[in-house]
Amino acid sequence: MKPAAFSYIRAESLGEALDALEQYGEDARIIAGGQSLGPMLNMRLAGPEVLIDIMGLKDLDRIEFTDDGAMAAACVTQARFMGRLELPRAQPLLHEAMPWIGHVQTRSRGTICGSLANADPAAELPLLLGTIGGVVIAQSKRGQRGIPAGDFFKGMFETALEPDEMLLAVKFDAPKPGSGVAFTEMAERHGDFAIVAVAAVADQDGVTLGLGGIGPKPIVKRFDGLAERDVKAVLVGLAKSLDPQSDPKADAAYRRRLARELGLQTVLKAMERRHAV
Repeated sequence: MKPAAFSYIRAESLGEALDALEQYGEDARIIAGGQSLGPMLNMRLAGPEVLIDIMGLKDLDRIEFTDDGAMAAACVTQARFMGRLELPRAQPLLHEAMPWIGHVQTRSRGTICGSLANADPAAELPLLLGTIGGVVIAQSKRGQRGIPAGDFFKGMFETALEPDEMLLAVKFDAPKPGSGVAFTEMAERHGDFAIVAVAAVADQDGVTLGLGGIGPKPIVKRFDGLAERDVKAVLVGLAKSLDPQSDPKADAAYRRRLARELGLQTVLKAMERRHAV
């Protein structure tokens, strides 16, 4: 299958991209690496009248690491972000989880922000942003605003971006001192979308647990004061409360079981890696 006909605009500047978004609104889509949007166009799951290509904008290729966290602008590829020497210390959960994303070929073109803007509930990056915490920077001709990670994902392939806004950058929060992290997922093959993915951050005050592949958007739970002896009971209760979808890959009961078992393994591993400060 091939995509429906569309017009193509190769933006020469951020201002030109924003002008086009203002003009075409809901009929337009931003494209950078195209690893999320491209397949959706081919399968006709997306059918914009206009594609606005921003990949050539060098101002949107910035990566920054500070004491407050890590920032990736709209055109930063997953491979380039993964290759930064600061990543293991600055963002250990991203460092551990990003090799699970797609394949070497897709990571060389796919962008951090593109995956977030696509908001696929089975994708790793939306889950990681929700678990780590952070802010999405949205830009339009009207101005710029920050959207907290917990408010950005609204549903399957749905975000808080307005029709005239683009995702300019994402900022991941810095981990608390002494935090331990862990990530795992179950997929049919390495690089496939996860049936269930689990991320955990254990700090001195408790555990943040993120689940992907369960519902229309990532599920993130915070358990303050969680002790190791209580983890199994907490995960059993959480799994029972979930209402996952059934599809050809897995039914709801199997997804609950994966959430329970993978969640238990991941939380305990994160707690084991936690250290005093």
